[in-house]
Amino acid sequence: VECVLESSKQSRKIHSMRTALLMLLIAHSSLVRAFTSRFPAASNTFSHTITSMSAVNGDYRTEMTDAERYLFDLNGFIVVRGVLTPEEVQQANAAIDNHKHEMVERSDAPLRNAATGTAFAGTGPGRKDLGGVLEWGPESKVFKSILAHPRLVPFFHGLLGKGYRMDHLPFVIASDKGAEGFQLHGGTVDCSSGEYNPSLAYSCLHDTLRCALLGCNVMLSDHNAGDGGFCIVPGSHKSNFKMPKGMVDGEQYAEFIIQPETKAGDVVLFSEGTVHGAKAWTSDAERRACLYRFSPATNVYGRSYFGHESGGWPDKMYDDLTDAQRAVLEPPYANRLDRPNINVDGSVKVTTRSERKKQHDREVFGTKYF
Repeated sequence: VECVLESSKQSRKIHSMRTALLMLLIAHSSLVRAFTSRFPAASNTFSHTITSMSAVNGDYRTEMTDAERYLFDLNGFIVVRGVLTPEEVQQANAAIDNHKHEMVERSDAPLRNAATGTAFAGTGPGRKDLGGVLEWGPESKVFKSILAHPRLVPFFHGLLGKGYRMDHLPFVIASDKGAEGFQLHGGTVDCSSGEYNPSLAYSCLHDTLRCALLGCNVMLSDHNAGDGGFCIVPGSHKSNFKMPKGMVDGEQYAEFIIQPETKAGDVVLFSEGTVHGAKAWTSDAERRACLYRFSPATNVYGRSYFGHESGGWPDKMYDDLTDAQRAVLEPPYANRLDRPNINVDGSVKVTTRSERKKQHDREVFGTKYF
């Protein structure tokens, strides 16, 4: 009888423990979902269910969360959901439609981005590129908003630092069904040569994440599972070796090449030190995305910022900019040399040195800056 009673007590205790554990799992189900990532083997797509930039009390957050920092450091990229509203996506696409005749297809052999006959080659058509997106007057409003978008500034500051700058001229990428993709490229250690690539490198030192060059892919059409388009090799920003033969063309180890599932209005932020490319486009709907690149205040890759007649970016880019957007178009130089920095409220503050030090430079060098 004592054995039976003891067994009954143990059963009730186990049942109570199971009930408590179940309640705990239910209570934390939202947290579990937030950190769940899926890598479906069949389609090699990637989906974060984490909400990467939500509003708090009506205001946007001012810095990356610990979860976002972890995920970016883990994967080398992150998807920020719903940056642009459906109305803004529609406005951006309407502007593209008005300039569609200016698209240039990469049809000549030297312009092809994928080797013939490989997995990324598609069935024939080339990718179409459209520049000038910041030079269309009022039609550029949505495109200019990306420069200092309140949903993105915390990521730009977290990955590039204060005083970040636009490094490349942004452009629209468009693809029709069957259009080629782009063989894998980039890497902190170049995926083809195996050489260290400081102009693209990713680092994390003393709790500080830094990208020498950050890709910002603004999705203007849906990229569903299996559609193709932008693809990436998660974790490759930390690789120390070049890729195995055949992988850059998608012919080998394709299970490690992931196509993020995105909706129009989402933004994919990725280190150029993370190996990336594009898969051939398979959807009946036209692929559209606008690609920007940003860098830290003192880093530079492109040279368009000084390559025009007036000595800066194309003149029309400066029309109707906010102070914050204009700050992002500054050339590369250190923050302490009168660089405008974007504050959390969207205002701009110039970081500077003392007037006495400035006077000393004028006395020594005869110029305002050393």
